Amino acid sequence: MTKNRHRWSLGVVLALVCGAAAGGRARAAEAPAEPGWLGDDLPLPLAVKTPQDIGFKSAAERQYLIFNLMAGGKLAFDRGDYAGATGKWETLLRIPGLDPQIEQAVRPLLTDARARAGQPAARLEQPAAEPPAAEGAAAAEPHERVAPPRRTTTTVSGSVTGGGPAGPGGAVIWLKRLDERGPRPTPAQNQIVTQREKTFLPHVLAIPVGTSVQFRNDDRIYHNVFSIAKPNDFDGGIRATGATYVKTFSHPGVVQLLCNIHATMNAYVVVVDSPYYAKAQASGAFTIRNVPPGRYDLSAWHEAASTVTHKTITVGPEGHRELAVTVGGDKRPAPFVPDKYGHKRQPQLGY
Repeated sequence: MTKNRHRWSLGVVLALVCGAAAGGRARAAEAPAEPGWLGDDLPLPLAVKTPQDIGFKSAAERQYLIFNLMAGGKLAFDRGDYAGATGKWETLLRIPGLDPQIEQAVRPLLTDARARAGQPAARLEQPAAEPPAAEGAAAAEPHERVAPPRRTTTTVSGSVTGGGPAGPGGAVIWLKRLDERGPRPTPAQNQIVTQREKTFLPHVLAIPVGTSVQFRNDDRIYHNVFSIAKPNDFDGGIRATGATYVKTFSHPGVVQLLCNIHATMNAYVVVVDSPYYAKAQASGAFTIRNVPPGRYDLSAWHEAASTVTHKTITVGPEGHRELAVTVGGDKRPAPFVPDKYGHKRQPQLGY
């Protein structure tokens, strides 16, 4: 969910309460009750009336998700459910732009949970493959072998300018490796777009390819969500209050969201074929974390720009700071808002 690439320094203290023993009799082992302060329900019931509310709600839901995965994994670990703890913590560490402090706190426990769950040691570490020896070279003795160094990652940050009257907020920036083949992106978890007060929230959602997005109607009226952007086109149908529709976006590209009932509603899902991406804040600031050093093609999309901005950057061991990215604001509005068949809407449907 995006917004400010998610900077939190969370000091999470887990208070785990054990069940009391029955008085005077032999104790029977009991599993502790699940605490009431954990929950997986999203979206959060926070009022959204202004653009600032949208940013606040998005940030709150991201922190809520991180906390539940972090704390839920610890509770599972402490009750001996090591496979459950592994699943929650692995999902947590796949969240883009996760605070390094959280990763530092979780990773040692995740390693322990994996081992206790009986997972193969190969899953604990993923070292680079050892290069083949040159023809005729003597094989090194076992005690002479040196483990390959672990690959370091760093941060790319900067600011977007442009975007016309709308400003730079909502620009989506992503990186593609040029000097070698980069890793495949991992689908993001718990991605939700709500329809509330005849508005899609968030207005721009950036996701890696393969991600499933849940579309939910939180209004007291009927809604439809659809897109004619091929090959990611879809039609969620007419849905009442509380109804949901899930779409998996299997192809990179920009997907404009529309409602076939309310022509004023629109939003965007930007599907990127990269694990390194961010959405700019309203100020234009952005941060992409966990980027390995190397040469990259930087792409920047904005709904007000007629073309995607490209520039080549080199990310060194210290990262790349104060990167300046400019997006256009020259895109002309479409002559009409299409219906789900791509046709001009009838006047009675344009409310």
